[in-house]
Amino acid sequence: MTLLAKPSFLKSRIRVGLWTTVALASLCTSLTNAAPIYKVVDEQTGQVTFTDRPQDYEQQVGKQVSQMAITTGNETSRSTSHTTTNPNTSRQSSNASQTVTATESPAINTKVTTPVNYQLAITEPSEERAYRRPVQNIDVNVQIQPVLQVGDSARIYFDNKEVAQGLSASIATVDVLPGAHTIKAVVQSETGQTLEQITRTVYVIQNTTTLQDNKRKAAQLLAYQKLAWYQKLMLKLRQQEVAQSQ
Repeated sequence: MTLLAKPSFLKSRIRVGLWTTVALASLCTSLTNAAPIYKVVDEQTGQVTFTDRPQDYEQQVGKQVSQMAITTGNETSRSTSHTTTNPNTSRQSSNASQTVTATESPAINTKVTTPVNYQLAITEPSEERAYRRPVQNIDVNVQIQPVLQVGDSARIYFDNKEVAQGLSASIATVDVLPGAHTIKAVVQSETGQTLEQITRTVYVIQNTTTLQDNKRKAAQLLAYQKLAWYQKLMLKLRQQEVAQSQ
């Protein structure tokens, strides 16, 4: 009986070892993909720049470089966002839908609606995060409890400018200046009164690769414009020959 039980025990130990190895490999991969963001301050002008390439600024005089505790991209958040639900929410929601009738006279009844206590949560981005301009969009998703009542509305603002009505938005970064920006979700009543709001800070950094490509293309265009007409003609003929040979 003892000899037959040993192989089963060894197989269990091997399975546990394999699962542990896979878990450690996944953890190392997620830590490797996290790219730190650095804050660069110009000591003369006070201008602030956010970047993931600190080596571009460390050799420059008068630049103060410090690392920030945020990550880049639209990658999955390192921690899951949890929304705390008040155990009395269902009871408050039920009471909110009720109306109190005040009798002013035997012939006139006035209905007074109890305001709803909304709870908001920004699930995306779930934490402070940096986005590369102009290749990444800032996707915003908002959760609300309880559901919106008739007449109330949800709106999303970017730097105090309304960008969407509803609980989601996608903000293009192509026209957004590098730096810190504020996302705000607001619930308003039918009369425009703010019932609840929540904010989150995000950062926009310049895509270094795209910027370098644009500079290279601009330099090539300028050099082409300075060529004489016969040089431009010879260049076009050479490009046509290369295209035909391929």
